[in-house]
Amino acid sequence: MSHEGRFVFTVRQLTRYVRTLLARDRTLQDLWVRGEIADLTRHSSGHVYLTLKDEFSQLRCVLFREEAETLTFKPQSGSEVIARGTLGVYEPRGQYQLVVREMEQAGVGDLYLAFERLRRKLEEEGLFDDDRKRPLPAFPRRIALLTSAVGAAVHDLLSTIHGRWPPADVVLIPTPVSGAQAAAGIVRSLERLSVIEGLEVAILARGGGSMEELSGFNAEKVARAIAAAPVPVVTGIGHETDLTIADFVADHRAPTPTAAAVAATPDRRELLRFVERSRRRTAQRLRRAVVRYRRELALLRARPVLSRPRLLLAERRQRIDEIIGVIGRGAARRGSELHERLLRASEKLKALSPKAVLERGYSITRLLDGSVVRTVRQLTVGGAVEVVLSEGSAEVRIRELRPPDRAG
Repeated sequence: MSHEGRFVFTVRQLTRYVRTLLARDRTLQDLWVRGEIADLTRHSSGHVYLTLKDEFSQLRCVLFREEAETLTFKPQSGSEVIARGTLGVYEPRGQYQLVVREMEQAGVGDLYLAFERLRRKLEEEGLFDDDRKRPLPAFPRRIALLTSAVGAAVHDLLSTIHGRWPPADVVLIPTPVSGAQAAAGIVRSLERLSVIEGLEVAILARGGGSMEELSGFNAEKVARAIAAAPVPVVTGIGHETDLTIADFVADHRAPTPTAAAVAATPDRRELLRFVERSRRRTAQRLRRAVVRYRRELALLRARPVLSRPRLLLAERRQRIDEIIGVIGRGAARRGSELHERLLRASEKLKALSPKAVLERGYSITRLLDGSVVRTVRQLTVGGAVEVVLSEGSAEVRIRELRPPDRAG
């Protein structure tokens, strides 16, 4: 607003103006800040509020729940960290703050950035996709161990494998797992897998360590060598919270070397217990089946067809004779009834025959065209008609016609 020729901001207007200026600065939209954590508060919502400070200044920060859940370490007050985020203004308090998207412990910044760049690159290429990862063999006969030949890791691996799955033949390939030459040594060991006959699975492992000590497992050439390995690769690198590029690309990731050995082998004792349980269930089922079949066999043997077959056959033959006799008598009786019905029908038909009527003294008068005369109206004086008698016929000339009322 204007006041006597001057522009006067409201507090809200000024706060939004400052926020707009910060948003226009690309540097402030994606920056890294180093500082010591102070005033850290974890809200029930999952958001984390803290202050980054040095000996001269301090900066309020907020880490929302989604980003807080991705951290690989637990921030603590007094810890020095490097935070990546966007600088903005929180309007209700009118203070600027850093909205943190990533955070790492100070001292591993360069390694972490390189790790993230490589992780995103390989993920975009599809090296981490589940559909390219191979299943582990259920009962491996030969297992390769890619680890240092000395130290606790190789001892744990061997004791776990021999304890769980004694039939397995274990091939140890001594592999450098720390230091500047670790990546090249890991790649050479992975390439040797193709010349080991009968190999079914490989375990790449080492004990815990700092990010610098695990750097060999974050090399791109190691990731590609794992993807190109001729057999499935199980990784067991560091402690449970450690995560490397090799873990992402491996066919199976285990949190520790011992867990890797467990993942790659079946448990002989559990298999024996399973076999014993199966044997008991099978034996129990067989016993029940035997009892059932014996009972059914006894019922079958008690049936007359098996206990008295000759007597049963004689009874069936006698029954057949009885049925044949019944059928014969029924057929004869039916034939006699039909013959009598035929005679009666023949007598009726004979009685109704025109010839029988003529034999009783009647005659049939027909015109010469064959039509039967039923009324005098069909006749004419002088006309001829045929009179059919019981024996023979005669042609007659009509001399006189008498109407029905004179016929008497």
